[in-house]
Amino acid sequence: MKAAKVKEGIYWVGAVDWNIRNFHGYSTEKGTSYGAYLIVDEKVTLIDTVKAPFAEEMLSRISDILPPEKIDIIISNHVEMDHSGALPVIRQHCPNASIYTSSPAGVKGLTAHYGDFEYIPVKTGESISIGKRTLTFVSTPMLHWPDNMVTYCPEEKILFSNDAFGQHYATTAHFDDEADLPTILQEAKKYYGNIIMCFGRQVQTAWNAISSLDIDILAPSHGIIWRSHIKDILDAYTTWSANAPETGAVVVFDSMWHSTEKIAKTICEAFADNGIPAKLYDLKADHYSNIVPELLDSKYIAVGSPTINNQMLPTVSAFLCYMKGLSPKNREAFAFGSYGWSGQSIELVEKELEAAGFHICLDRIRINYIPSEEHLNEIYKNVQNMIEQTK
Repeated sequence: MKAAKVKEGIYWVGAVDWNIRNFHGYSTEKGTSYGAYLIVDEKVTLIDTVKAPFAEEMLSRISDILPPEKIDIIISNHVEMDHSGALPVIRQHCPNASIYTSSPAGVKGLTAHYGDFEYIPVKTGESISIGKRTLTFVSTPMLHWPDNMVTYCPEEKILFSNDAFGQHYATTAHFDDEADLPTILQEAKKYYGNIIMCFGRQVQTAWNAISSLDIDILAPSHGIIWRSHIKDILDAYTTWSANAPETGAVVVFDSMWHSTEKIAKTICEAFADNGIPAKLYDLKADHYSNIVPELLDSKYIAVGSPTINNQMLPTVSAFLCYMKGLSPKNREAFAFGSYGWSGQSIELVEKELEAAGFHICLDRIRINYIPSEEHLNEIYKNVQNMIEQTK
């Protein structure tokens, strides 16, 4: 397999995972890729590896440039096994290579996973010379593990950004100007929403640490490399990490006999008719990891479920659990649903929304059995009044 040239002497030598469809609950319909980068200098340097099953693919791409045995330095920006899984294999080919990782979390994590390879700990601001080039390290803890760091090459103006600015996106293209930009940005949004959102404060801290860097290329560990649209993705991260959308609504539900669905559609129309862009998601059809990114643009979230066995439907429970872990916060929210004879689900949904850090902006909507036109008209007016009160 062929390496992809990033700049003179710098190559992408990662792997493309066309078939993965789930990443820790994140639905990856477009697959993913694992970014590893080879720098040919006086000291040949490999930045990150790939997921273990793709080690041979990475070795093949490295071998397109030079024998893997010539690698002198390995930089491990992140312990997680989709980044470090092939480390033991590449180590077999270059047993004397120095392995640099963050201090202390990177050393601890790599040792726990692979044993003691005499890792060299580095901290923010420390640099190493590899010949004509210098590599400087910046710790970015909790983006999205404690060990995360990024590596910057000032001579080439390249930031090897690890999980930041990535996308789970399998493609034969390597750069943002070789693929469809709206698709890349949407996949970057989905990646941020499902993996990075809960660390918005850390994103802002990391951005302060790297904002002074002169960057021509952002080379993440997943997906497309940014070189022509860097401002677009940096602006997007600035907006998303603020975690304070001014408008937009997401209406999420599951329904047994369409009654809760009727309520959901009425709520969605009430938002839209009153100038709030709204999206409707049926959890029977929409995976929760495709819904979560829309929260980045949404001030309002309404969640509905009928009652089954004194509980909310399992799909709604799963969505709320997944969403709560991502900590969107700072949103207006309310619960709704129809019920037959007990109706506990609506209160349970509301409690989960409160636990997620949302402000309950409208009394829970509970309709016995099938909502009448009168019920739906009242719901519409109540949502309309709530919008006026929360503008």
